[in-house]
Amino acid sequence: MAEWLLDSPRLGTNQNAKHLAGRLLKQPAREGVVAAQSRLGQLMCRECGNARDRRIGQDLLRQAARAGDRRAQQELGLIED
Repeated sequence: MAEWLLDSPRLGTNQNAKHLAGRLLKQPAREGVVAAQSRLGQLMCRECGNARDRRIGQDLLRQAARAGDRRAQQELGLIED
């Protein structure tokens, strides 16, 4: 459901939908689900206004990238260049 919210053209730009998607992705990301780590990491890096959340987002992206997630690898390339 979180993927659907984030990928929806109309809902994907809604802050409440992004917040809900983040909450839905949090537990699977903690459990090591690579796709959840990647999407939550992207969301935190792009949408969070504080340095702590962006740092957590980058850590999640690194975990997903190490597991072979292409989207996370690309996102890290944009962040760390």
